[in-house]
Amino acid sequence: AGFIKSPLSQKRLTQDSVELYCEAIGNPIPEIQWWFEGNEPNETYAQLWDGARQDRVKINATYNLHSTSTIYIANLTSDDSGMYECRASNDPDRNHLSKSPKVKWIRSQANVFVIERPDIKAHVTGVSGKLILTCNMTAPYPAIEGHEWMHGDKILQTDTESSSFTSYTIEGKMEEHSGVYECVYKGSPVIKGQVNISVSPQVMAYKKSEHGNEGDTGVLTCKNPSFPPVGSWVWYKNGQEVSAPIINGSGRYIIKSSGNKTELRILKLNIEEDTGDYHCNATNSYGFGGATVNLRVRSRLAALWPFLGIVAEVLVLVTIIFIYEKRRKPDEVLD
Repeated sequence: AGFIKSPLSQKRLTQDSVELYCEAIGNPIPEIQWWFEGNEPNETYAQLWDGARQDRVKINATYNLHSTSTIYIANLTSDDSGMYECRASNDPDRNHLSKSPKVKWIRSQANVFVIERPDIKAHVTGVSGKLILTCNMTAPYPAIEGHEWMHGDKILQTDTESSSFTSYTIEGKMEEHSGVYECVYKGSPVIKGQVNISVSPQVMAYKKSEHGNEGDTGVLTCKNPSFPPVGSWVWYKNGQEVSAPIINGSGRYIIKSSGNKTELRILKLNIEEDTGDYHCNATNSYGFGGATVNLRVRSRLAALWPFLGIVAEVLVLVTIIFIYEKRRKPDEVLD
C-alpha cells in the first residue's frame, strides 16, 4: 500500500515552497518514486529526481521497516503547478526497461496550484502622534476572508472584511514602536505583506553606572531594542577622540558584539586608568545612536573600611568608658 500524507490539493504563491509526504508499506520494503504531470494538454508524467529544476527539488527517503519519502520544492513558479504522483513498488523488475513488473506500481496523487503572487503596497504614515500602517493588495488576487495584523507572534488586530485595503493604528512615536509588522490576508492561500517601521539605533545602557573592584574584570553592556539591527558597534572612553575607538583585543580590552547587543570587558581593573565614562555607539542604515556607562573602580580594601570603622567606634567607646570609670569618685561605704 502507498499513500500521500498531505492535502490532496494545495494552493501556493509563487516564491513560496511546498512539501509532500508519502509512505508505503510492504514486504520486501517497496521503493518510492516521485512523478509529475503538468497542466499542459500534451504533457505526460516525468520522474522527479533530487536536485531537479535547478536544484529547487529536494527528495529525502528512508527505508526502515517501511518506506517514507518527502519531496520539497522551493521558490515555486507557475510551471510547478500540476499533479504530483507518489509511486511505490517492491517488484524486482520494477525498473526493468523491457520486462513488465508482476506487481504494478501503487500510485497516490496530490494536485498543486501555484498562483501568481499579488503585489502589496505597504506604507507608514505619522499623523498627530500616531502611526498609521496600511497595506493595499493589487488585483488579481484570490478571495479574501479577513485580515490580521501581527508583530512577531503577537496578533494585534483581526477582522473578517473582504477588502484589499487594511490598516492598523499605533499610538506613539516611531522610535517607541520600530520593528517588522505583517498584514495578513486570510484565505486560500494566505497572503502576507510586510510593513517596516525603521529608525536609527535607540541605544540603551544595561546599567548607567557599573562598579568593579580593583584587579577584577569590569563588564559594560549596551543594547539596541529598535529596528533595523545594528550594523556596527564602537566603544570609546571619555576624553578620547571618537576617531580613536577602543580596539578589540588591545591592551586589557575585549569587545563582544552580536546583533543588537555589545559588551566591553576590561581585565584587571585599575583605579587610576579605568575609572570614568565609556560610550557605546551604534550604526545602522538609518543613522547612529549611543549611550554612556559610568565605571567606578573600588580598592580591594574598600570592603574592609566599614568593618574597620565599626572596630574603631568600639575601641573609642571602650576607652571612654574606661576613662570615666577611672575618674569617677568611689561610692560611699554604706553603714
